Amino acid sequence: MRHTLIAAAAAATLLVGCRADAPAPMSVAPEQRHLDWHRMEQYAFVHFTVNTFTDSEWGYGDEPESVFAPTDFDADAMVKIVKDAGLKGLILTAKHHDGFCLWPSAYTEHSIKNSPYKDGKGDIVGELADACRRADVKFGIYLSPWDRNHAGYGSEEYLEYYRNQLRELLTSYGPVFEMWFDGANGGDGYYGGANETRVLESGYLYYDWPKVVEIIRELSPETVVWSSSLPDARWCGNERGVIAETMWCAATPEKLYPNGRDDVEVLAHGMEEGDRWAPAEADVSIRPGWFWHADQQPKTPEKLFDIYLTSVGRGGTLLLNLAPDTRGRIPEEDVESLMAWRRMVDEAFATDLAPEAEVEVSSSRGCGFGGRNLTGEGYWATADDVTTGDAVLTWSEPQKVNYVTIQEHIELGQRVRGFGIDVLRDGEWQQAATGTTVGYKRIVPLGGAETSAVRVRFTDARGPLVVERIAVY
Repeated sequence: MRHTLIAAAAAATLLVGCRADAPAPMSVAPEQRHLDWHRMEQYAFVHFTVNTFTDSEWGYGDEPESVFAPTDFDADAMVKIVKDAGLKGLILTAKHHDGFCLWPSAYTEHSIKNSPYKDGKGDIVGELADACRRADVKFGIYLSPWDRNHAGYGSEEYLEYYRNQLRELLTSYGPVFEMWFDGANGGDGYYGGANETRVLESGYLYYDWPKVVEIIRELSPETVVWSSSLPDARWCGNERGVIAETMWCAATPEKLYPNGRDDVEVLAHGMEEGDRWAPAEADVSIRPGWFWHADQQPKTPEKLFDIYLTSVGRGGTLLLNLAPDTRGRIPEEDVESLMAWRRMVDEAFATDLAPEAEVEVSSSRGCGFGGRNLTGEGYWATADDVTTGDAVLTWSEPQKVNYVTIQEHIELGQRVRGFGIDVLRDGEWQQAATGTTVGYKRIVPLGGAETSAVRVRFTDARGPLVVERIAVY
């Protein structure tokens, strides 16, 4: 006992004298709203409007309000499905390109207040916002910049209208976790009866996004802005749910949208030297279309699982669209596929083998930043002049390894440019996978490799390594 106490006292003395400093953050790092957003990982999109009843994807803007007539809408039931599926939030199409508003807007007659739903007393935005708060599910809003109904679209008059509606939504239903503004803008439309084509020569620049963001910051400061300019989060460049293998969370808006138009290549990969934190979000629908169509079927659970690996598993987030039918319900076959997908994810990542492993790292910057942090609290960090390193996890018995998950401590920015994963077989290391960026989370499939040790090699980084977690499943 006496020797144990002496050893403990000596260890405590060493800890008191331990003065290792944390690494300096990179020049671009996330703010709290970004961190909260990353940690959600996956959330729902809900596309629901007059298009649901006209079998359309893009309404022309001349649809009568009477078209919108869900027969069995239940906000709490919809939110329960979202929550049971493990989706942490819900973003609703409050207004799509057709201009029809799912709330009783004071600024237009083209809204739910003139529909048969609840005899004009309904409010889909409000009902879902309240249901989300009751269920502890975050609520977000899509407000289409393009409006094929409004007579003033393309002029200053419409910009005032649009900003009024933005204020109306954030004041009545905020705060929201994300505001979503897509890139569809200009083209043919009803436009108050003009029935003409309106082309925006300046593209996205017409909307004066800095002013839009100013309104959001005033009324809902922690909102993540997914937009066509000045974004907190950006498009991943496709609607298949596939984030690029190399994905930098930093970007410079002027490079993402030169002259108000998408640069899909830059959107997909981001920019290592970008000047703001704007990671990729993968938006994809459970069905071929964004709105419900009777002749379409949902993606299989297996396909949704693949999408999870290529979205959340590549450092971004997954925005999975659900399309209510004319009842206002998520179709039963969609729910079945969604829940089976959830079970697949839960089962695949149920048991982390890493905490049972012995952990060794090639080096660390000192006390408080050692390799054991990789499977517990804190993070592993190397000295300022060390930008490569290895972490080895060893078990007393062979393990079947399906996935290795790596997470950087992104509070200090994104650093890793390249990594490799090796497994020990017959006493020799064999390369099982390689990759480039990591960011918030990288999930690497290993296909059920049998091994008693896994080695993660960080082969290149922008600064000292700052790795928060390595998990093995």
